[in-house]
Amino acid sequence: MRPGGCRIHLCTALHRRFAPREELILIKSTKRRPLVQHLALTQARHALGAVVQRVHLNKEYVILERDGIPLAGVMDIDEFEDYLELRDPKARGDIRRSTTEYRAGKSRPAEDFLKEIRREARKVKRRRSA
Repeated sequence: MRPGGCRIHLCTALHRRFAPREELILIKSTKRRPLVQHLALTQARHALGAVVQRVHLNKEYVILERDGIPLAGVMDIDEFEDYLELRDPKARGDIRRSTTEYRAGKSRPAEDFLKEIRREARKVKRRRSA
């Protein structure tokens, strides 16, 4: 068991794999920091649906272990796609350029930008109705 007893909380829900579906859906965590659960690979294999559902709904992470050795991690697909995007050199370059522009004062308040977009939308609407 990991410090803080994290493993028991997830395993208890996973052992109820034949329980009604609402028992497997646990209440969302109110903690700001995502939970990291450690789970034996054999337990995850038996209740994979519950593990994936928990990761997706609660935005938690699950570390799969064999004999106490971490082998793999499970995370929500949105976060995984963000991770992959940040590994792309072009995306990193875009982020670096925009940060440089922001620090150089080449930004403007969102309110001004939204007003400009609304003005342009009104102009287009008037042209179409004319």
